Amino acid sequence: MRNRILALAALAAAVGSPVAAQAQTVGRAPAVVDSAPTIAVEQRPAFRAYVTEQRVPTFTVPDRIVVGATLPESGVTYYDVPQRFGATTYRYTVVNGETVLVEPRSRRIVEVLD
Repeated sequence: MRNRILALAALAAAVGSPVAAQAQTVGRAPAVVDSAPTIAVEQRPAFRAYVTEQRVPTFTVPDRIVVGATLPESGVTYYDVPQRFGATTYRYTVVNGETVLVEPRSRRIVEVLD
């Protein structure tokens, strides 16, 4: 009787292990793109006017400008967002004629403002 119980327990453990392994999630969670405060929607027209007044040169890249894209290490100049548009750790620049907010360490576009 004892051997039968041990055999059933071993069989249950052998069958249960692959099922438990399949139920586990492996990998990283998706990155949150918009984790820091950005420019409020009602502030965006004034911010666009500010960027135009500053005559920020446009940087040209062959790729489409989308959130999550990474800008090249060289050739791009990043500018601080003035406090009057809200406190943010992001910088802005103009790429292919579009104003974008960029996470400065990773050079990743977090928002396209145009």
